[in-house]
Amino acid sequence: MQYQRIKSDLRGVAFTNPTPFDEHGEEIRHDALADNVRHVVDAGGRVVIPCGNTGEYYSLTDDERIAVVETVVEAIGDEATIVGGVGGSTKTAIELAAAYEDVGADAIMIMNPGHTYQHQVGLIEYYRKIVESTDLGVILYKRGPEVTLDLLAEIADYENVVGMKYAVNDVKGFSEAVSTIDSDVVWSNGIAERFAPAFAIEGAEGFTTGIGNFVPEQVLALMDALKAEEWDRARALRDLIRPYENLREESGEGNDLSAANNVPAVKHGMELAGLYGGPVREPIVELSDADRRRSEEYYERITTATDEHVTAE
Repeated sequence: MQYQRIKSDLRGVAFTNPTPFDEHGEEIRHDALADNVRHVVDAGGRVVIPCGNTGEYYSLTDDERIAVVETVVEAIGDEATIVGGVGGSTKTAIELAAAYEDVGADAIMIMNPGHTYQHQVGLIEYYRKIVESTDLGVILYKRGPEVTLDLLAEIADYENVVGMKYAVNDVKGFSEAVSTIDSDVVWSNGIAERFAPAFAIEGAEGFTTGIGNFVPEQVLALMDALKAEEWDRARALRDLIRPYENLREESGEGNDLSAANNVPAVKHGMELAGLYGGPVREPIVELSDADRRRSEEYYERITTATDEHVTAE
């Protein structure tokens, strides 16, 4: 397997793409999915992650997950690294990894564990079994306290573990992980654009994006600024994007649970960009009318600002 090529691509922006459903939310619009990922790759994206949280992983069946990854492979081929999300039971994750390899994926991303009862020793064994079952590249996904520093250190030395997606808003913890885990992996900031400069300074060589599905040029420009260590330009681009990202983090109307706006805000942004976003599946809901209006205002602000104007600010 071409692990070094995968790592090279991970040193940039990883696009976590939504799963487009038909108007009733029942069937997947594979034609729209193919168009959407082509839009990203044509803009310069080199990593696409179907079946992640932005792809509503836990609202999909295994057959749907495999079909989604296969469509992405058929749409962009070897023009980009394709990373399919896997999770659930050990057996489910291993079977999905094998199926993704059969349809041509390059790597898997192991979703943050969701079991009600967990033990740290058992979690290490869970990851070990999945990693050892596949020749695909593997990205570890930290979204909560279950994936500890010790777990990351234990699994990181496997040859096929190519990256770490650190999706916790904890720069201190991230800095400690990067400085203490001496393994040949690519560290990626998994909380997207808002804190990309801070995580880059601490060792993140890439970041994941949701809004990049509909404003890829601006997101890739931010990555270019980070690589060039043009911090003023990076902060200006970050500030341009931040209101839309803040909206995604909100709970939405009539809800106390966190970040329920995340996926519907991305899907609505895709509609604003002339792409197909489509509805979301339960347990999330569509944006409120007020949040839709805000997303439209933020989208217009992003797309009407030129890079030169942002730099000048």
